Amino acid sequence: MRLSDGTAAAVVRSPFTSGYELMVGDTPQSHVDLEDPTHLHFEYVARMGAVIDQLRLPGQPITAVHLGAGALTIPRYIAHTRPGSRQQVIELEPALWDLVRERLPLPRGAAIRVRIGDARAGLTRLPPALTGQVDLLVSDVYAGAQTPAHLTTVEFYREAAALLAPDGVLLANIADGAGLAYARRQVATVRTVLAHVVVLAEVQTLKGRRFGNLVIAASAAPLPTGWLPRLMAAGPHPAKVMQGREIDEFAGTLVPVTDATARPSPKPSASLFEH
Repeated sequence: MRLSDGTAAAVVRSPFTSGYELMVGDTPQSHVDLEDPTHLHFEYVARMGAVIDQLRLPGQPITAVHLGAGALTIPRYIAHTRPGSRQQVIELEPALWDLVRERLPLPRGAAIRVRIGDARAGLTRLPPALTGQVDLLVSDVYAGAQTPAHLTTVEFYREAAALLAPDGVLLANIADGAGLAYARRQVATVRTVLAHVVVLAEVQTLKGRRFGNLVIAASAAPLPTGWLPRLMAAGPHPAKVMQGREIDEFAGTLVPVTDATARPSPKPSASLFEH
């Protein structure tokens, strides 16, 4: 099927493991295992899952908002591991959601509401009762292989943070390559809004030696230090969790991104997704 911009989208069998991949153009956007929703195949998604496991008490329902969810891998994971959770998903492409719903149906009883529209505009259309009540907000929006510019700014993160509970957590998927200039500015931008930040990534990615995904976890409240050994142990390996002084050095004195200065995230090499 074709999306509104003409890009082809399809659900295909994973070439590496059990389950399916949602492909948008040449980019694998999601991996879903209908038989085992805890199977988080993509490394950055597994790192997000490790953070989610530390929220509240194990198995306790949470309130979550997802901006861009592809085939809804993380909402499915939460519904399975935390039954009774209330989840809202904002997806831009109605045709994409129709494809996912047909080929990869959601489990019965999952309280997942999918809303169609732009992720940032959709924040203002969520039920007012969610303001200040969201335990987890996941920002994982891509147009093709790039994050749109308007979802990378101080103004955007302020709007997102307004939904969070006092100890709620923002998770943002950041893709970058050599030098990590984009990721560094995103960390500087996020912590302008949410003071407590950790970054999770594969070691070589954090060293800027290869293009990859970094997960930013941020909150207005201190992130429990007890998380760190568990996050490291959860992998995927080799793993690195950056915190404290390392975050200060990583962001340095970079100026946060604003609506006036924003650019889309870097575009990866076409060879990155070749099987």
